[in-house]
Amino acid sequence: MKKLSVLFAAVTMFLAVGVAKAQKIASMDYEAVLAVMPETKKMTADLDTFSKTKGDELQKQAEAFQKEVQQYQQVDGPKMTEAQRTAKEGELQKKSQNLQQLQQTAQQDLAQRRDTAVKPIIEKLNNAVNKVAKANGYDFIIDSSALIYKGGPDATPLVKKELGL
Repeated sequence: MKKLSVLFAAVTMFLAVGVAKAQKIASMDYEAVLAVMPETKKMTADLDTFSKTKGDELQKQAEAFQKEVQQYQQVDGPKMTEAQRTAKEGELQKKSQNLQQLQQTAQQDLAQRRDTAVKPIIEKLNNAVNKVAKANGYDFIIDSSALIYKGGPDATPLVKKELGL
């Protein structure tokens, strides 16, 4: 009985080692490939242009608001009655809140545009990774940034080739 359990343990170890050896694993630098894709470069340029345009619009509105506040504080405020001053301060506070809301909306719009634009790029890259994995018999392709030690094959050049980069 003891010999049987030792034999069973030995067979189980050999099978476990055999299964572990049968898996083919590669790594790749996902971010590096993503960064050199022309679609990523175009998306980045488009988002930068959009961000600059929105930023310039918001900057103009902020400057106009600052001028209005200065005009109120230095010239108009001292000449106004208490009721006029209260009304003007309420108006300025509302404009300040509107400006903050516009900034938040612009940030949300930029994030939404980024998410929408990056989705097809990620899908294209993932499809290329899948093709490379199947063509080369890899069971797993792991992002090399997640590895402490990398001694196996690097699939980065193969994925770049699949994408035509």
